Amino acid sequence: MRRQAGPVKKRNLSPRPRPKDSLKLKVQAQIINFAVIGDSHVGYGNSSAIFKKLLPKAVSSGNKKFVIFGGDNAQAGANHGNNADAFYKDFKDTVTSTLGSIPYKASIGNWEASTQSLFKQYLGAVAGQMNFPGTQAKVKYVWLDCALGAFTPESMNILKNLDDHHYYIIDFHWPLKVSGITVAPSHVLSGAETNKFFTAIPAKVRDKVLAIFTHHGHLFYRKLANIYPGFPTTKFFVCGCSGDYKCKPNGDRGYYNATLTINGSAVTVNAYKVPVM
Repeated sequence: MRRQAGPVKKRNLSPRPRPKDSLKLKVQAQIINFAVIGDSHVGYGNSSAIFKKLLPKAVSSGNKKFVIFGGDNAQAGANHGNNADAFYKDFKDTVTSTLGSIPYKASIGNWEASTQSLFKQYLGAVAGQMNFPGTQAKVKYVWLDCALGAFTPESMNILKNLDDHHYYIIDFHWPLKVSGITVAPSHVLSGAETNKFFTAIPAKVRDKVLAIFTHHGHLFYRKLANIYPGFPTTKFFVCGCSGDYKCKPNGDRGYYNATLTINGSAVTVNAYKVPVM
C-alpha cells in the first residue's frame, strides 16, 4: 500500500540574504591635502607682493586642511630688527586674510632668530607639537627650532619624548645633511647636528616618522627613502623659495602641494613642487 505523499513544500525562490556588502567592510582611504611654503622673506625686496600672489594659489586648490610655513617668513632681522614688527604684521595679515579658517603653523628661521619675542607674539611657539588637522590625532605635526644652525634643547627634548602611538610629520628651517643633497653646504646642518637629530628619535618611533620638511636652501630637493640608517621609509624635502630673497623668477619660486593618506593601517605622505612665476 502506497503512502500518500504529503503536501509539497514550495521552494523559497526569494534571493538569499546577502552578506553585508563587502564594500562596506572596506575602509575608504582618507586623503588630507596641505601645503608647505618656505622662505617668503616678507620685508625684503619684492617678497611681500610675490608672497601675496603665491599664497592664494597654494590654498585655492585641493581643499587644503593645513599650511606649513618653514621659517624666514619675515625678514625680521634686517636693519637690526628696526622694521621687524611691520614685517611680521605684513606676513601675518596676508596669511590670516588669505587662509581664513585653514589652520597653519610657522617654524622659526635664521632671519627671525634675533626677534624671537616678536615671532612668538605674531606666530606662536618656536617649537612644539600638535595634532595634524583632520587625522583624529593619529598623526602629529612637530615643529622645531634650529634657526641658528643647531637644534635647541627644547627641540631635542621634544624628539626624545616622541611615542610610538602616533605618526609624525616634522618641520624645521635648516636642511639635514643627507647623502646626495644638492643644497649649498653653507645652508645645510653639520653632520654632527644631523646625527644628533636622528639619534634623538627613539628607535621604536623611527618607522613612524612619515616626512621631514626643511627650507633655508632657496631651492627644491627631495629624497624619498633611506635618508639615514634606521629611517628607510621616511621622506625628506627641502622647500625654500616663496619670496624674493635669492629666488629666481624662472620657475624656481614655488611651494609644495602635499597629501597625507590614511588607508587602514598604512599612512603615507607625498609632496610635489608647484612653480610660481
